[in-house]
Amino acid sequence: MAQAFENINSISKISTELPFWIDFFDDLQNVRGRSQNTVMAYRRDLELYAQFATQKKRLIEFYDFMKSEGLASRSQARVISSLRTYFKYCESKGLKSEELRDLRPPKVKASLPKVLTAEEFEKLLIASIVADPAKKLRNHTTLLFLYGSGCRVSELINLNLNDFSPTEKWVKVLGKGQKERLIPMTEALYTMIEKYISEARPALLSGGAPNNSLFLNDRGHRPSRIDIWRWLASWSVKAGFAEPVHPHRFRHGCATALLEGGADLRSIQILLGHSSIQTTQIYTSVTTQALAKEIDDHHPLSSLQADKKIGDAGL
Repeated sequence: MAQAFENINSISKISTELPFWIDFFDDLQNVRGRSQNTVMAYRRDLELYAQFATQKKRLIEFYDFMKSEGLASRSQARVISSLRTYFKYCESKGLKSEELRDLRPPKVKASLPKVLTAEEFEKLLIASIVADPAKKLRNHTTLLFLYGSGCRVSELINLNLNDFSPTEKWVKVLGKGQKERLIPMTEALYTMIEKYISEARPALLSGGAPNNSLFLNDRGHRPSRIDIWRWLASWSVKAGFAEPVHPHRFRHGCATALLEGGADLRSIQILLGHSSIQTTQIYTSVTTQALAKEIDDHHPLSSLQADKKIGDAGL
């Protein structure tokens, strides 16, 4: 085992036993601008490796260790990526890390994004109706903003009142890497937010301390990711869905709907805040797959048994 992990006795001692541990996380958050959630994910991944390192086994056995911990291939790939980032940082500080050359992420089967359809969105709108008019309006505004803007849930919960520009009709969000972008609003979204701010937000705020958060939970505080997930889980049950709707499905649904409606990839990339157009291009696969299904379902050739009817026709 490399020098970086030779003397680890327990996970609780990780911060003192790993070279550059504190510096690494300071670099992640303050230099690279990673979010708190991302930094915590790195910490969990490195703690998992530190736990393995105490067993003094060969590095090749780490893959079996991850499987024994119940990690799927995609999660294993994330852990390996976190470790490679850490070891690269160590090498930048002059510490040679043999693990960097030996760590290879497992092959992960590519999967297409699971999108939220317009029909599912409408069912969620109905399911989110509650007796309290302020909460009802808050629920509808939250759903409309997620689906209409394609923003991440972390971007939504961090919105402040001054991020909303009623004159320019855009919302300023803070995305990954602390990058700001402006999201233009449709007339429907703009009207809904205006109504929420003037009618619902003051009623929700009455139960909590004054704050600048655009969206508020039932206690009048800034909502957390858990709040959003709980709301969506509750509404998913009422809507009769087999599983809770994940917030990211709104983002996928927004992008796919825009692409199917004729929007160009570059515009969608800017809206979603993707740093690379390749990330946005995955939605072309979603629409192509949907097109293939439509052809298969409705084209007259799909009803023919290719090996029989077409063959009998002498084609």
